[in-house]
Order: sequence, then structure tokens, then C-alpha cells
Amino acid sequence: MAIFALAKIGANNNLMPEQLLQLDRHLFYFINHDLSNPFFDWLMPLLRNARFWIPLYIFIIGFCIYKYRKVGIIIVLMLAASAGVADFVSASIIKPAIQRVRPCRDPVTAEKDIPRVRCGSGYSFPSTHASDHFAMAAFISMVFSRRWRWIWWVSMLWAASICFAQVYVSVHFPIDVMGGALFGLIVGFGIAQLFKKFQPGF
Repeated sequence: MAIFALAKIGANNNLMPEQLLQLDRHLFYFINHDLSNPFFDWLMPLLRNARFWIPLYIFIIGFCIYKYRKVGIIIVLMLAASAGVADFVSASIIKPAIQRVRPCRDPVTAEKDIPRVRCGSGYSFPSTHASDHFAMAAFISMVFSRRWRWIWWVSMLWAASICFAQVYVSVHFPIDVMGGALFGLIVGFGIAQLFKKFQPGF
């Protein structure tokens, strides 16, 4: 599967093909350094902070339960399961197995990166932020796309903005967020299919 292919190339800098490693570093430098501006310096740390999105999560929970009652409770629980599965597998299984260092700790990129948040002690591949948010975005898109076609683009843009922020603040490489996004999509679509199996008329 594509996620395992990305895992192999993202495993560490010694195993990654040199051209791909350089491309990853160049893309990181472009986002983290060349796109630097005061507005992004203010916005991006907010976007990747889970607490910033608490009002949105509360709205989704309240809306689903108010609008769909018992089915809404199931939606909320399975949405939480999407994020939970993506989070656990990416953070507790894949990251310790791959052990790629973050760009803010990489001996090459750390010399020129612009750190905008605390670097963190964990590994870099895949991005758990990307996994969690793309899992939720995929689940929401699959569940509600019949009712609102626009929700696909909104949810994917939301998740992508968080991935971009992770690179901008120097805690992930582009390949890290791509791998996390792909894994999150797989998890979200899978749990959405499970929901549709038991709620075929929704």
C-alpha cells in the first residue's frame, strides 16, 4: 500500500533516496523559510494547536446530536473513533517503528530552520496531526457528502491547512504530513464505510 511505501522512504534520512531527501528538504525550506511572513507567523501556530479547534468540535457534536438524535450520537462516536485509531496507530506504532527525526532536530535542516513552536521530543513520520485531521475530514466527507457536496472541499482544505502549518512551524517535513494525510484518509474512509453499512439510509 502507498502508506507503507511512504513509510519506507520516510524511515530515516539514510534509507531515503538522496534525490527524494533533497526534494523533501527543499520543500521544507521553501515553506518554513521562503514563505515566512508576519501573518503566517501568527496564524500557523494557531492552526496546528488542537485547542484552537475546540469550538468547531463542540459545534459538530452539538449539531449532530441536535439534528440527528441517536444517529447523531453514533456519528460523533465514530468520528472520535476515526481520530482515535489514526492517532494511536500513527503515534504509538508507526512512529516508533520508523524513527525519523523532526526537521527541527535534523542535523541539516535544523541549521537554517525557523522554529515557531517547541520542537517536541517525538518522532516525525508520519505526522499525527495530519493523520488525525484527515481521518476526521474523510469521515465527515463520506457521511455528509450526499447532503452537502461542498463539505468535501471544506473538510479537506481544513485538514490540509493544519498539515501546512505543521511544516511551516518546523515540526514536520512535507513527506511526514503526506504520509499522515494518506493514512488518515484510509482510516476515515474505512470507518465511514462501517458507519454506512449499519446506517444504509443515512
